Amino acid sequence: MKRKVTKAIFPVAGMGTRFLPATKSVPKEIMTLVDKPLVQYAIDEAREAGIKEFIFVTSRGKGALEDYFDHSPQLEQSLRKAGKLDLLDILKSTNMDSGAIAYIRQHKALGLGHAVWCARRLIGNEPFAVMLPDDVIAGETGCLKQMIDAYEETGGAMVATMEVAPEATSSYGILDADNDGSQLVKARGMVEKPAAGEAPSNLAVIGRYIITPKVLNNLSKISEGAGGELQLTDAIAQEIVEGRDVFGFKFKGERYDCGSKAGFLQATVAFALARPELRGELSAYLRETVAPQIAAD
Repeated sequence: MKRKVTKAIFPVAGMGTRFLPATKSVPKEIMTLVDKPLVQYAIDEAREAGIKEFIFVTSRGKGALEDYFDHSPQLEQSLRKAGKLDLLDILKSTNMDSGAIAYIRQHKALGLGHAVWCARRLIGNEPFAVMLPDDVIAGETGCLKQMIDAYEETGGAMVATMEVAPEATSSYGILDADNDGSQLVKARGMVEKPAAGEAPSNLAVIGRYIITPKVLNNLSKISEGAGGELQLTDAIAQEIVEGRDVFGFKFKGERYDCGSKAGFLQATVAFALARPELRGELSAYLRETVAPQIAAD
């Protein structure tokens, strides 16, 4: 019988150098997308999917991230006293129960695979999810919930995937699979950031994974891959080599790469336009300011 996925790893040890100087003192994961930190979108998606244990792989300088999930009695009391109960409810929704969240330090920046491997003792012998907060996915149903529903039917390992332009394949892990239009595809292999013209397909791996404990064993054995880092993609690909199933899941939703400035700005506009209280004013601004600039270009 397949075990339920109730644990998730959030690799958040990166320095966020593309967002300097903001990330000099503020972890990238708590930069706000409209009025919620990036990491809160990932947490909300994980909760919807049934995740109960949240494991953050951090590094030096991430103390503000830990503080974000802590209770703030003084602020809560102030809001209660002022009768701002709607804001109090919002604040309470960001709190994490004692014991639900754990922090592991990644002392050396050796890649995503190494970050996941650092949490191995908290995973034990259970399947688990990996979520990259940089990838924000908007959809009627959260991406991870869609994947876990599919996983309960298939087992194996599973990666979220989406089609990308051929010239963009060198920036992603790419599945070797038939892109036949089905939502679930069986992978024959995976390659991390293939050189231009050498990608086996245009199906890119996005920052949502469901992984079996065997992948942790693979991470203990494989050598450094692309970029001199321990690649999670290589450890998952080893599952295929050893005859176990790996699936690509084409999720329903819009993915925003909030690890880049352009993607972060696109997500900000999209999420703001989805908010009824912001849509009118922002739409008017875009029509009056942006549309003429586009026409001039």
